[in-house]
Amino acid sequence: MIVNNLLLKLKNRDTENIKKTQEALLGMKGKIEVLLDIQAELNIRPSQTACDIILITRFASMEDMNAYLAHPAHLEVAKFIGNVLDTQASVCYEI
Repeated sequence: MIVNNLLLKLKNRDTENIKKTQEALLGMKGKIEVLLDIQAELNIRPSQTACDIILITRFASMEDMNAYLAHPAHLEVAKFIGNVLDTQASVCYEI
């Protein structure tokens, strides 16, 4: 199984914007067959250097993850994220 973690720090860090971004991410659930699981968790300990959201996605294989990245539902969300994102970091691993 492939697990991808994406840390997102938003430009506008108010609670409403963070929640809206979380909802956009979770909106992919059930729309992309190869996406086995998705979580979008909010940081409960905000600081100037902390990220706002962690997106955790799970796939059966790297091929499935690549299919997810190219899926129209993901591309739509990625476009939204690109407009609200300040910085990001990711860690992808196999379990």
